[in-house]
Amino acid sequence: MLIINVKDGESIDRALRRYKNKHKKVQLMKQLRARKHFVKPSVERRVEVLKAKYNTEKMKDMEG
Repeated sequence: MLIINVKDGESIDRALRRYKNKHKKVQLMKQLRARKHFVKPSVERRVEVLKAKYNTEKMKDMEG
């Protein structure tokens, strides 16, 4: 659970912005979605390799 301490004189908008930034940094939603279903380690690795392959091809296209 994320906890944000509101400082004295800090507006609620500023505290909410800090909460949202912290939420993104810890990748809370990504963790929740990943834990929803069990994924075999071999499948995780396969997806990781395919993503890396896709990213390298994308970078090659951007270069030239």
